[in-house]
Amino acid sequence: MRVTPNARTVLERRYLKKVDGKVVESPEDMLRRVARVIAAVDAQYGASEEEVAAVEETFFRMMDAREMLPNSPTLMNAGRELGQLSACFVLPIEDSMRSIFDSLKYTALIHQSGGGTGFSFSRLRPKRDIVRSTGGVASGPVSFMKVYDASTEAVKQGGSRRGANMGILRVDHPDILEFITCKRDNDDITNFNISVAVTDAFMEAVERGEEYELVNPRDGSVVRKLDAREVFDLIVEMAWNNGEPGVIFIDRINADNPTPHVGEIESTNPCGEQPLLPYESCNLGSINLTLMVDEPAREVDWEKLRRTVHQSIHFLDNVIDANRYPLEQIERMTKANRKVGLGVMGWAGMLIKLGIAYDSEEAVGLAERVMRFIRDEARAASAELARQRGPFPNFRGSVFDKAGMEPLRNATTTTIAPTGTISIIADCTSGIEPLFSVAFTRTVLDDDRLVEVNPLFEEVAKEGGFYSPELMRLVAQRGTLRGIEEVPEDVRRIFVTAHDISPEWHVRMQAAFQKYTDNAVSKTVNFPQSATKEDVAKVYNLAYELGCKGVTVYRAGSRDREVLTVGSDKDGAKAKKGEREVIEPRPRPRVTHGRTERIDTGCGKLYVTVNEDEHGLCEVFTQMGKSGGCASSQSEAISRLISLALRAGVKPEAIIKHLRGIRCPAPSWQQGGMVLSCADAVGIVLERYVRYRETGVSEEFVAASQDNLVNHTGACPECGGHMKHEEGCATCLVCGYSKCS
Repeated sequence: MRVTPNARTVLERRYLKKVDGKVVESPEDMLRRVARVIAAVDAQYGASEEEVAAVEETFFRMMDAREMLPNSPTLMNAGRELGQLSACFVLPIEDSMRSIFDSLKYTALIHQSGGGTGFSFSRLRPKRDIVRSTGGVASGPVSFMKVYDASTEAVKQGGSRRGANMGILRVDHPDILEFITCKRDNDDITNFNISVAVTDAFMEAVERGEEYELVNPRDGSVVRKLDAREVFDLIVEMAWNNGEPGVIFIDRINADNPTPHVGEIESTNPCGEQPLLPYESCNLGSINLTLMVDEPAREVDWEKLRRTVHQSIHFLDNVIDANRYPLEQIERMTKANRKVGLGVMGWAGMLIKLGIAYDSEEAVGLAERVMRFIRDEARAASAELARQRGPFPNFRGSVFDKAGMEPLRNATTTTIAPTGTISIIADCTSGIEPLFSVAFTRTVLDDDRLVEVNPLFEEVAKEGGFYSPELMRLVAQRGTLRGIEEVPEDVRRIFVTAHDISPEWHVRMQAAFQKYTDNAVSKTVNFPQSATKEDVAKVYNLAYELGCKGVTVYRAGSRDREVLTVGSDKDGAKAKKGEREVIEPRPRPRVTHGRTERIDTGCGKLYVTVNEDEHGLCEVFTQMGKSGGCASSQSEAISRLISLALRAGVKPEAIIKHLRGIRCPAPSWQQGGMVLSCADAVGIVLERYVRYRETGVSEEFVAASQDNLVNHTGACPECGGHMKHEEGCATCLVCGYSKCS
């Protein structure tokens, strides 16, 4: 396996075997361990030692070539003491204290084994409803979500993965308003992603502007009615605020339930791509599409893709038998349906190799063609396994059986999951997401800063004759090629990043893959910070219209703001002020980079230096030519306060807004306009620098600055590296730390 520095960091921190904290396993050892354990299952179905050895070699070579990697628990735990290989679980929560706390216990066991859990809280009676057995009143679903959240915080997932949950509530539950707003504050219920289970009836009521009914799950009685558009607008407002909640279209999910005779689907795994019945689990794997290209012919290598799909389905089906399940109920349900989820990563890389822009009709058409091919070949591979090993036990009565289809080994075969860490290991783009950035700066030991450039862009730049270290540093500084004239326009068109692409194209790409995916698709629709609530609403409606099973949005910077107030809900609860957070500025880094500009003021020539680190702008220095006294001391004081504000997370645009326009008795005329004061001069230079970062063009005077569209979500709590937000997760680009996997 070709291991990049980032991949090695991820592997050593999270995947490779350790003894007394020391890594005692190489990446090749890990893959051999996994291949050996998974291939050994073939012996249960009559394979000889030689045949098992051949299968082991096939599995090893597939992973070693980075053509397909399984989900993280399989890489971490196969052949080791835990032996728990599945990523996704759903547990039932019935309306009783016994069920609530039984599932809480099971959750802790699953988290300890490295899995993530999903729940529907929709069966719980609403807040203030009667409890006949005690004569008291119920505390409602949100209160129990907080109990689960606290438990997750206390449990470490086998020392390698953080606990992650999905909490779902039906839109017609009486506590839906409390649920929608329960994560208004970014510090609340931090171990949960939440989604509203939206029904077709609700969406129709939104379209018609009608009321809809809230139903008490305890007895089926109608509690009251709400205006559907007002509830929809509240969902949109909260998602605009910080990305929570997402929505899942629960009726559409159940329309694709392959075993409705077994039960109804109520929930998904933490990132929403795997709908499951209660007590089901699923193991996932992802094919690296970047490697499925015939580069000389510049077309998809369909034969290589076919071979990889068949090998992958064989691998994933074996995982079901090799798995060591945390609960007997989970083993029984999982083996009855034998669901697997084969998906993709490196989609953006495939498009780049083919010379196709992500936001184009050609890309959407290819997405449908590729995913249909994968689904058809996955089902063909599953049918072949069924002929050898028998169909999944619940096949009789399934939708396939009723349609007269050939028996399948697996109730589902395809899922498009987040691939945050395994895509780092595979050195490819995540899932079906566009590029996060074309280049970025990585800080290593002793504060050394290395520019990491997308290898495909570096290759194109060298072939095109426009490569230079200076250009790569500029690209790393900005993350996007937009406005960098040194890069040819056709190259800029192909190497687009998440925020170069309009939200509509994000949704259309998700819908294209969903069309031929058995389960669901994990995808984030990225918005600039300037996006409006109406923009978010359009995306929700478009996702519903195009057949998506759910949608997650993220507006740049929306999780970085200090939350000062909590609003009111439809019950008329009064808005209450939240407590102001105490913000500690991050320490000044040992090494920064930036530029110095001279600007004339009424007090003399002012030299303003603006520096940044890996988190963004971090400090401003000023030097007042040969002058001293009051003007020099005030400029120094201003620059120190600006530096403090920048390292405390205050956006440069806010600082610029307060500096520009401050007047003193001695303004200075110069080419392009008037400098009103030393403070105004610092604001002008800072504004120029922000625009320079965005466009790569130096200007004399600039208009109001735009959003910083790079999709950073702050620093990694483990290594301090860049965090990116996509596929519903915040994932570190350097060490692979993730808040939801």
